[in-house]
This record gives sequence, C-alpha cells and structure tokens, in this order.
Amino acid sequence: MTLPSLRPITPYLLVICCFPVGTDIQAEEILKLSNRVAIARVALAGGGLIEFRLKDHPTNPLNWDIGDLEEKTPGTPYLRGHFLCLDRWGAPSESEAARGVPFHGEAPRTLWTLDRPARPSAAGLQAQMSCKLKLAGLNVVRDMTLLPNSPVVLIEERITNPRPLGRIYNMVQHPSIAPPFLDDTTLVDSNATFGFDQDGSIPASREEASRWPQMTLLDQHVNLRHFRSAGKPVTGHDVTSFVFENKTSYGWVTACHPGQRLMLGYVWRTVDYPWLNIWRYRKEGKVAARGLEFGTTGLHQPFTTLVRRGRILDRRLLSYIDAGATQARSYIVFLATVPENYRGVDQLSISATKLTLTERGPKPRRQSLDVRLPWRS
Repeated sequence: MTLPSLRPITPYLLVICCFPVGTDIQAEEILKLSNRVAIARVALAGGGLIEFRLKDHPTNPLNWDIGDLEEKTPGTPYLRGHFLCLDRWGAPSESEAARGVPFHGEAPRTLWTLDRPARPSAAGLQAQMSCKLKLAGLNVVRDMTLLPNSPVVLIEERITNPRPLGRIYNMVQHPSIAPPFLDDTTLVDSNATFGFDQDGSIPASREEASRWPQMTLLDQHVNLRHFRSAGKPVTGHDVTSFVFENKTSYGWVTACHPGQRLMLGYVWRTVDYPWLNIWRYRKEGKVAARGLEFGTTGLHQPFTTLVRRGRILDRRLLSYIDAGATQARSYIVFLATVPENYRGVDQLSISATKLTLTERGPKPRRQSLDVRLPWRS
C-alpha cells in the first residue's frame, strides 16, 4: 500500500499557547504505581501518564513529548505521554488565545496536586491527584488503581464546575505513542466504525463517511491500521475521527508491535467517550507519533464552530456541565505480551473480571487479562 504524504504542519498546530503556572518546577515530582509485573509513572507537571511498561520489557509506549512541535519553556508543564485535554480538544478561538487560553486546554499545562500518595488496598495500589483550571473554572480529581499483579490501570476522573453558571466543555484522553514502540510495523486496531478526515469534507450521513480503518487522505486510500515511513523527507500530520455503533457499550483501541511482542490498549464506555480520534505525525519522512485519542468530541475546532455544527454522524460535539455539578468518566489502560507473529486484534470482549483479546485472521489466538470494571451498574 502506498501512503500519501502527510499534510504539512500549519500555524494552527504550531501556535500552542503555554499556560504559566507561576511556580518553577525545580525537581520533577512523579507519582509512581508499581506491582510485580508493571510500572506506571505520572508527572504532576501536566498530569500526564509518561511511562507505562512491563517490568520484564524495556519499552515504554507512552514516551512521546511535544519537543518536535513546540519549544519547551523552563518551569512550564508540556504535552507528553498520555495527557488529558480539558476543557477543550484543539485550539481556542483567537479571542480566547489572546487571553491566555492554551491549545488542548489548561489541564496538561497545569501543576497537579498529589492528594493521596499510592497506598495498597484490596482493589490494588491506589492514588489520587487533582488540579484546578483557573481560566476554565473547572476542577478535576483523578483516582488511579493499578490492579494486583496485573498490567491494568483503572482511572476515574471527576470534573466539577464550582461556578454559579453552567458551561460547555470537552474532555479528550490523548495517549500518544512514539518510537521505538511506534515504527512501520506497529498495528492499530479498534471497534470504531464510521469516520472522516478533519481536513476533508464533513459527512452528512454514514453513507458519505469512511469506514474504519479505511480513509481517503489527500485523494489517496489509506488503511489506518498501518502507519509507514514515506519515500521522501516530508514532515506533516493528519487527524481522523470515528464513532461507534449505536448499540456498542464499550469502545476500545489497541496498538501492537509484533516484533517486540508488546501491546498497549484502552477500553472505555461509549456513553462517556463517543469518539475515537487518530492523530498521525511524520518527521522528515519517518513515523514520529500516533495519538489514540478518545473523548467527548470529534471535531478539532474552537467552541464557536462546535456550537454551530452541533452534531456529526449523529454524535454530539460538546458536553455541558451545570453549576455546582460533578461528572465522572472512567477508562482502563492495559499492557499485554502477545504471541510471536501477532496479526493484531480482531475483537476485544470484557466482563466484570476478564478482558479477552481475539487475534485477527485464521486460527485466531486468544488471551485474557484479569480486570475489575470501574463502571457502576
């Protein structure tokens, strides 16, 4: 398959505002969760999950940072690993940017507070952290649980609006994978269905939409399961967005490196996060980053555009939180060692205690992980 050259980086992505936190980061503060098989590390500067790996495997899939796209400012949190986009996904309006509102919202540009250090419980190793978004007027509390003797982390985030007025907002999880886990052989799979290219025409119906993993980019057919280096030193990016079938309770996305026999995966409720957004970035022709982003919106535009559009593919583009209200959303992130010559994930099923992966192709191999669902019935 021939992949098209990615679109060149535009000022829309390069002009990323930094939200000054007012406190120098003298020494990096890290929340660490570790059990017999896995380790997870979260930076309080920006709240990003910057490392999640198996103890017997050297590769950390979440080692990406924004350095290729933006100059890092000393003493200021920057985008890296798996970070939370809040109160928006993408750029502010020109007026908002002039008043200090950053790209992807304040959450990944803010110092988080460790409210409860990691401590063991019957459920696993648990910790809690939080931050306050001064411009957006929202507060975030995150509970994390690393399951006992399992490479599975459960995360719940509660958003509170303490102000006397309700407001619109968006919340997108932004896991970003990078080399060496990401290369020409890495496979991305999902149960997403219909979607569109952010720089193309917006489909009026599913009949006009692309079907995962197929997409047309720059008038060329692309299979989004694969992302390969280009034949020329092009630097650029693309973003595509997908929804799920109406009766699908859980969304999932996995990234697998067959040669390293390593998989990273996410599972969430589609009622919480109805969109999957795939960002791809090449630098000088080489694959450099992929975003496996699931969230409350599928349009990478300021709120003014989202309000006018309202819905795409019968899915809302905005969330609303009333004055004094709290809203909770949860997800699971996991790692798995896969068999030799693994062909990617065809199906992922989940019960109250098991997560089962079924391989693509003939004579599929199956494997299971112990889980504990964070969602209340």
